[in-house]
Amino acid sequence: MKPVRKAIIPAAGLGTRFLPATKALAKEMLPIVDKPTIQFIIEEALASGIEDIVIVDGKSKRSIEDHFDSNPELENNLREKGKDELLKLVQETTDINLYFIRQSHPRGLGDAVLTAKSFIGDEPFVVMLGDDLMSDEVPLTKQLIDRYNTTGESTLAVMQVPHDQVSEYGVIAPEKEVEPGLHQVNTFVEKPKPEDAPSNLAIIGRYLLTPEIFEELENTKPGKGNEIQLTDAIDSLNKRQHVYAHEFKGSRYDIGSKIGFLTTNIEFGLKHPQTSEDLKAYIKELAAKLD
Repeated sequence: MKPVRKAIIPAAGLGTRFLPATKALAKEMLPIVDKPTIQFIIEEALASGIEDIVIVDGKSKRSIEDHFDSNPELENNLREKGKDELLKLVQETTDINLYFIRQSHPRGLGDAVLTAKSFIGDEPFVVMLGDDLMSDEVPLTKQLIDRYNTTGESTLAVMQVPHDQVSEYGVIAPEKEVEPGLHQVNTFVEKPKPEDAPSNLAIIGRYLLTPEIFEELENTKPGKGNEIQLTDAIDSLNKRQHVYAHEFKGSRYDIGSKIGFLTTNIEFGLKHPQTSEDLKAYIKELAAKLD
């Protein structure tokens, strides 16, 4: 069984929920306090043992490439001024095996994954979506890799969500719980109506997939939104080989919406050593005014 060494990070979306900010700036570069959202995803991958990462991007995403490239002028300026801590922060974003592939047309998540087929080859791999930040003692991607090392099969991350919100997600119909928190899946349903949902276990933004998924993607017809849905291809794969769902118990931050982005900044700001005390004081002052 081949080890899991590679990750795909889809980043070709237009970011329309954050217009006008994303008219010229990649959504993935919007910061949580002082760090671009995509950097959190890459750090999770590296902490999970991933060696090679491909970002599937689109037009107007050059800022992502620039962020993870070296900047000699900035580095020399920081070095000359003795700003060693800032220099370290800048340099640590460049020593990563990072590759870029362009998705020419916005044909959906399934197409974005298929675009990276040549990069992945015949190895198992993870897909990490940038709209979800995950926090746990063991990184979620590492949890999926550990499950794969036991089962040898594709495994998705799922999490319980309020039943009235299931229409925003792909949802699983669990067949049986083979281990605590590990479900063998009967079917996958993309964004069902609440009354039709088979469970409230929603697929969140981490997938560990075997390379057989590419054959399914090549044969998957466009679904909702005239896009190639990754969930549809996974459901087809599940008819050939078991696909499992790993129930995540940590903290998930949904930064794909304005309110999620704002609340995540507040929570991370309360943990950041440079902002926590001032932010706490401000929140208390604001709360007193609102009362």
